[in-house]
Amino acid sequence: MKNFPQVRITLPRFSWLGLAAVCMLWSFSSVAQIKKDTTSYIQTLDIKTGKIDTILSINTHFEAPNWHPDNYLVLNSKGKIYTLNLASKKVAELNTGSVTQCNNDHGISPDKKWLVVSHNDKSDPSTKSYKSALYILPITGGEPKRITPEVPSFWHGWTPDGKTLAYCAERNGNFDIYTIGIDGGTEKRLTSSEGLDDGPDYSPDGKYIYFNSYRTGHMQIWRMLADGSKPEQLTFDENSNWFAHPSPDNNWIVYIAYMSDEKQAHLFGKNVKLRLMNTKTKAVKDITPVFYGGQGTINVPSWSPDSRKIAFVSYLVK
Repeated sequence: MKNFPQVRITLPRFSWLGLAAVCMLWSFSSVAQIKKDTTSYIQTLDIKTGKIDTILSINTHFEAPNWHPDNYLVLNSKGKIYTLNLASKKVAELNTGSVTQCNNDHGISPDKKWLVVSHNDKSDPSTKSYKSALYILPITGGEPKRITPEVPSFWHGWTPDGKTLAYCAERNGNFDIYTIGIDGGTEKRLTSSEGLDDGPDYSPDGKYIYFNSYRTGHMQIWRMLADGSKPEQLTFDENSNWFAHPSPDNNWIVYIAYMSDEKQAHLFGKNVKLRLMNTKTKAVKDITPVFYGGQGTINVPSWSPDSRKIAFVSYLVK
């Protein structure tokens, strides 16, 4: 792990604090050693007013908020899953049974009754160094059921009817997008381009899968039909663009933009910003200033149910 100097950035409405750490490539992120003096700023952003509220500042490493309509967030920290009550700001560990090496690829089912997590199953017979597999458990906690037979697999999307999961997986040396039924079975490969395809997230009507791809030699946002056909590039700029998440009302996608070309990596501790695209006009605008974040900031769907706010995480490491 490399160390970088601490940076402090002061901006209107709130203070962004720099950090100094870099994690390994995304597929090994959960085994990277996070510095003990990390401060996580769990925040919400109103896309209409631009107002950013810090819900909780906590002196440990938290990642990837999902927003449940019962007014709480689901996040991961050091292999465990936690809930954060938005009213009381109380953090509580969620019982995930034997699954205790969860990374930042987790999410809530369309009916809000289930949680999918990506867990490093060290008992898997694969010789691969990181063995992330998908598991489903009740949203209130319980013993999970494994869904994906092969590793590594990293969850990112759930069909609106709740029957299918979309995920990024490495098979035969290439990372592509796959789907599988919630009861397991045979996975279906949707992409086969050279380079990383990642972050598949369904549009609320189930028509499209939004994703990020390195197929052009630069990480950009794409979408394709839900069956994997008719891929369409949506961003064309100099940023490294990752993790497009459609809003529940299907009017917007939010994504994270690295200010530097990170090739096929999305590292922790980089200059990033959040951007908003109109799904009809494809017009894009910044919705945050540049801040220190990256891996863990917005890996998974984090929209509020009313499509007005987004939850995300920024960091400080001394």
